[in-house]
Amino acid sequence: MRSAMRASEMNRFTRTHMTSPMFFQSMGTAPYFKVTVFEREHFQGKCIEFTSECCNIHNCGLDNIRSIRVESGAWVGFEHHDFQGQQFILERGEYPNWEAYSGSLSYHNEYFMSFRPIYCASHQNSRMMIFEKENFMGRSTELCDDYPSLRAMGWAIPEVGSMHVQSGAFVCYEYPGYKGQQYIMECEKHSGDYHHWRNWGSHCQTPKVQSIRRIRQ
Repeated sequence: MRSAMRASEMNRFTRTHMTSPMFFQSMGTAPYFKVTVFEREHFQGKCIEFTSECCNIHNCGLDNIRSIRVESGAWVGFEHHDFQGQQFILERGEYPNWEAYSGSLSYHNEYFMSFRPIYCASHQNSRMMIFEKENFMGRSTELCDDYPSLRAMGWAIPEVGSMHVQSGAFVCYEYPGYKGQQYIMECEKHSGDYHHWRNWGSHCQTPKVQSIRRIRQ
């Protein structure tokens, strides 16, 4: 038993440097973020704990991430290093394999190379405007809830041209029911202004957005 415990401890490392502390206005203290990533599915193999961003998991001695346990805070993961490629929203909970966090992507690509906290996530205080056309033109509507189908709530077209996040953070999905490509929208990125659908992420190839929900902290 002792030898097994020592082997487990040898495979566990911790990264705790907080690079971008934020503060709860009501409490005056910094929120705590913690995620543990594993090199194999179902929380097996070498693992590392983080409380701040990681721009390249290779620099930490892992080839890839196969499962994730989020203990505190909201995070966004990326397919490639330096926060590029497909985005994966990671809220508190366990993700034993790629399918658990991929959002039913249309293609199967199990790379997960970088991630960072979403400091501004606030489920109870998230508000955004979506616009029919680029540069905040055309029809618009304000969102402050979760919308499994934009069409069902009155948005007549399957696309969104631009967005302005007034507070909090949202995850937008390509298809109804929170499926397909994921785009993380934060009030702290671009000052909350996403003038063009290509600003949503390096992986974005279409303005199609058909469901949106608030990110839980």
